[in-house]
Amino acid sequence: MIIDFHTHTFPDSIAARAVDSLSKEAHIVPHTDGTVSGLLDSMDKGGIDMSVLLPVATASSQVESINDKALRNNEKYGDRLCSFGCIHPEYSRFKEELRRLKNNGIKGIKIHPVYQNKDIDSKTFLDIIYAACENDLIVITHAGLDIGFPGVVRCSPKMCRNVINTIGEFKFVLAHMGGWRNWDEVPLYLEDTTAFLDTSFSSGRIQALSDGYWDDKDTGMLDADGFMKLVNAFGSDRLLFGSDSPWSDQKEATTFIKGLPIDENDATKILSGNACQLLGR
Repeated sequence: MIIDFHTHTFPDSIAARAVDSLSKEAHIVPHTDGTVSGLLDSMDKGGIDMSVLLPVATASSQVESINDKALRNNEKYGDRLCSFGCIHPEYSRFKEELRRLKNNGIKGIKIHPVYQNKDIDSKTFLDIIYAACENDLIVITHAGLDIGFPGVVRCSPKMCRNVINTIGEFKFVLAHMGGWRNWDEVPLYLEDTTAFLDTSFSSGRIQALSDGYWDDKDTGMLDADGFMKLVNAFGSDRLLFGSDSPWSDQKEATTFIKGLPIDENDATKILSGNACQLLGR
């Protein structure tokens, strides 16, 4: 069994426009058309049994409609997809909305401090995260740099440690192996916590558009040796397989994990076991 803990889709009516815009913004190749059907096709090709959908609200006005869509996705595709909810830091009714998500079976929320223009250890996000914990919701955050916002870090490993120090241990998942291109700092601040890392958009090389943006720039991410440093630091019990589809190919992402110098038991934990436990499946 394989569970992809980090994927994205868009409503069919805007998927083509959204994927094209984000692809050009980051100068990277998309691997699906951004629709649910495109993701399901990718899952079939890659041998993925279930994907976790992580919606992001870029404005407070989007929160309720995005969460309504998440609920519909779970009702329609619950055997293949597990959609999380979203919260925006400027959305004032977050306590009520988090209760609504919990009462309707949503397992967690996705936040994106860069797109939402707020540091994760700000009081605003701390209040939201505390309320999510009260509802026993998983909190997954974009961590580290973002490919579409060069130089901007609103969720560094140190900031994540500040969150844990303030709130205590909770179901905290840090995307992109704990901090995209902040990887040297991840063990320093987070190794002795209970935070999970997801593997999304962290291995191999950035698959760039042929627009010249990445010419003479470093497209490398974590190779097997760099990846294993984090595996050894955190242990297989705290890693969750993720692809970041449509921004990485699901099949290639699973092939990378299967090719690591780890035993079958550890690979199973990363590819599905830890996700099953965290999701209560």
